[in-house]
Amino acid sequence: MSSPRDSILEALRQITLIDPHTHINPLDPASRTLADLLGYHYYTELAHSAGMPKSRIEVPGASPRELVESLAGGMEPLTNTAQFSWLIDICRRFLGWEGDVIGRHDWQELFDRSERVMASADWAERVLEQSNVAAVFLTNDFDDPLERFDTATFIPCLRTDELVFHLHKPDVRQRLAAASGVALDGSLMSIRMALEQRVRHFVSRGARACAISLPPHFSPAPVSDGRATTAWDAVLKQGESAEAANRDALGRRVFWTIAELCDQYRLPLDLMIGVNRNVYPAGVHQGRDLYDSRVSLIQYAELFNAFPDVKFPISVLASVTNQELVSYAWIFPNVITNGHWWYSNTPSFIRRDLAARLEAVPSNKQIGYYSDAYKLEFIAPKFEMYRQVLADVLTEDFVLRRNWSEERAIALGRQVLRGNVEEIFPNIGIETGRGETATVSDSGDVIFLTGEGGSTLVPNPITGELVLPARDSDRESGEDDPYRLDPEPSDDEERFGPPIPDDLLDVIDPHDSDPNERH
Repeated sequence: MSSPRDSILEALRQITLIDPHTHINPLDPASRTLADLLGYHYYTELAHSAGMPKSRIEVPGASPRELVESLAGGMEPLTNTAQFSWLIDICRRFLGWEGDVIGRHDWQELFDRSERVMASADWAERVLEQSNVAAVFLTNDFDDPLERFDTATFIPCLRTDELVFHLHKPDVRQRLAAASGVALDGSLMSIRMALEQRVRHFVSRGARACAISLPPHFSPAPVSDGRATTAWDAVLKQGESAEAANRDALGRRVFWTIAELCDQYRLPLDLMIGVNRNVYPAGVHQGRDLYDSRVSLIQYAELFNAFPDVKFPISVLASVTNQELVSYAWIFPNVITNGHWWYSNTPSFIRRDLAARLEAVPSNKQIGYYSDAYKLEFIAPKFEMYRQVLADVLTEDFVLRRNWSEERAIALGRQVLRGNVEEIFPNIGIETGRGETATVSDSGDVIFLTGEGGSTLVPNPITGELVLPARDSDRESGEDDPYRLDPEPSDDEERFGPPIPDDLLDVIDPHDSDPNERH
């Protein structure tokens, strides 16, 4: 007879997954040889940490076989790590390998096998099927054309780091202007128009979220038109030589505009908070960044309060920040716990953080896990690690201690593993409630409706938000229309909130940030 833990784990394994955050390239989603597996940054940075010279890890022009030969010699000290267990799981699950160590004496047979098996034309589809994965979220550059792949399986997500932190770079501005078709003429309006065109482009192709990785010092706040204009002028004139204060002010203005667009287009905004870039400059590629415990979510309180209708799935880089995240998700309706990121992505930290979330945060506000994978093969072992811990917590904390039934515990597990992903990141298309689905047009300012009615959304003249005009039949019947423009406020109602003092808007953090392509 199986134990409650075994029954719960087996039920969790039957759940078809949607991975809500990856770095998969949809045009090259799966590995081609063992080199793609061993080249994952976890193994190169761990091998370097264990003593392998960087010159043996990053060898310009090395073939995949040569890379594996070099890296295999540094794997032995890593066999105790959770990360190495992912690698062994992949080799057994997908390659039919029966070993438990990849070393300098036994890598060749495994490499040959990987080269043979992964050459299959349908390898990516087979990996998804064997992993029981229906879809994965991507991490797309703002100028990605989002073409030549199935957006139902590979779901776009607009990554905004470059827009927020690198708009002072001429090449980023040129890319934004070219992609959006909006000339960045020095006006703040041109920035907003370009950003909105990019959001429309992504939404029209099935995007379900925006995302950004944020350094510890970043504190989002609105920036006044005057301050933003000064910063924008300085950046256009001085480029990368512009003062850090001006780059920071422009970045905060761009970030706030992106939050406004997420509000307008009903997109969740994923915040990945706390990464300090280039702490270890001598490290291998993608092995230079670390967390900083000085980060606090109080830096984001103004943002959460300003956009109550925007969902903020939040990842924190360090487990030490998890209690604060739990507390914010406890209080703020729009704050959602999201996965176990990077340095918190090992079983011991997951166990502690997951237990705290499950016992304190409403069940509909937790995205259990994402793989953060660069290749499809890593989704299965990472989610299996999480399922093992989730089964432990559900069994020990809910079935045994609270006397929950196994069925009830499984239902909770299903919600955090899959159900909440669909609820928090809904299918793109604005549900009108009238048997119509709004589809965003990438060619103009109007969202066209398909289905019965054939109506179009029109901009609210005050807010700019696109809304469905009231029908004549609605007006005649006197029915409430949730898509009509709000009526004029009465004399005793405030039309707008109080202005934000300039001295608050102009507080500038002197630190600059340099996020790279990872996470």
